[in-house]
Amino acid sequence: MDHFDWSTPFPEGVISFLDTDLYKLTMQCAVFKYYPDVPVTYAFTNRTPEKKLSRKAFSWLCEQISKLGNISLSDDELRFLQSHCKYLSAPYLDFLKEFRLKPREQLNPTFHPVGADTGAQEELGDIHIEIRGTWVDTILYEIPLLALTSEAYFKFMDTDWNYEGQEQKALDKGIRLLEAGCVVSEFGTRRRRDYHTQALVFRGLVKASKEAEKRGLPGKLSGTSNVHLAMRFNLPPVGTVAHEWFMGVAAITDDYLGATEEALRRWIGCFGEGVLGVALTDTFGTPEFLKAFSKPVRFLPDTPNLPPTSEGTEPTTSPRSYAEVFGGVRQDSGDPATFVKLMRAFYDKQGIKEKKTIVFSDSLDIDKCIEYKRVSDEQGLNPTFGVGTYLTNDFIHLTTGKKSVPLNIVIKLSSAAGNPAIKISDNIGKNTGDSAKVAEVKKLLGYVEKEWAGGDETSRWGKADDVQQ
Repeated sequence: MDHFDWSTPFPEGVISFLDTDLYKLTMQCAVFKYYPDVPVTYAFTNRTPEKKLSRKAFSWLCEQISKLGNISLSDDELRFLQSHCKYLSAPYLDFLKEFRLKPREQLNPTFHPVGADTGAQEELGDIHIEIRGTWVDTILYEIPLLALTSEAYFKFMDTDWNYEGQEQKALDKGIRLLEAGCVVSEFGTRRRRDYHTQALVFRGLVKASKEAEKRGLPGKLSGTSNVHLAMRFNLPPVGTVAHEWFMGVAAITDDYLGATEEALRRWIGCFGEGVLGVALTDTFGTPEFLKAFSKPVRFLPDTPNLPPTSEGTEPTTSPRSYAEVFGGVRQDSGDPATFVKLMRAFYDKQGIKEKKTIVFSDSLDIDKCIEYKRVSDEQGLNPTFGVGTYLTNDFIHLTTGKKSVPLNIVIKLSSAAGNPAIKISDNIGKNTGDSAKVAEVKKLLGYVEKEWAGGDETSRWGKADDVQQ
């Protein structure tokens, strides 16, 4: 049940410690256990550089960033995590109770005017945000900073829109997806128009879910990645892991041949076998991932929930591989149809008969979800869909009827323990990090370059001259 007071003015900025995606908390839990003192930096990238902020918008953004230091975990929020996220360890939750972001110490947002620096409020410029500190202390910045930057742009720069019809639009999209038998989660926090939009959208999806249950539709709403919205609607938050975990482990160890296995091993070491069991495959290219995925699990000391050996000791290895232990994989770059066939062939080669899950999360819309479901069903895999920007930032300009295009902005780990952190992915447009290190690792791994026609990062969610139907 949603207990939010919808009659109050629309909230501005980030309103709760839990107004973030679940996988930031799960990764922080693992970082807290294994890498609590590692220094890191993050890099902000605007893949739509034609979309700039004014100095006034930047000032608002800085004001909102400073407010992040005032947010802490409430008692109600702690109880929600304890009851709905039992995989988060007691020591981590004790840490989280006292945890505070320190933006004045850890962040440096700067404004770079396009022309002469006149100091005028309407002056346009590019923004840059430096993030540095220990990994455990800074890992939570990514989602609120992205959400706030998007909110600033649509509060000050692109303002020819309103909230009218957002809930109904989400309900209609939800019904279409559920009629098609899709299992859907809402993944739209990072590039949402603002919190109010995301709340309207999720309320529309919940209504669609209730209607679908009444009508006996085959699809299902499995939840939201936003932990605060999950708490408001009393649904489980959804998510597992991001590229950041693999990037960080690789940078810390500086062993790119062994890093993927080490990241998988430590994930199980933190949460146990089969818990949060969807693995992201493309950080250093899916072929490299599958080499590690096929290996038998090697347990670290203090892995949760392991049955003792016949001698009463903790086991050090498993008879099962990571591919057997993990319930499935997430596809986030490259051609999804090719990926599905690759995973089917991999599971067959491994002799794995259990029906595994594929989570699709790369710039989805309804037609893509339906198509990827068809391809997955044909291959005997279980598809689910994390739909983000298409739900939480789908607007038209009121005066023209043309699309109000979202920003494509990302924040990625750029170094850990003094070493560059990189991502290669299954599509050249999503390469991230130090170019020399990217080239070195590609050569080391024998990476084969891939481009995908659907992978243009400058227009992931349409262009400004697209007329909405």
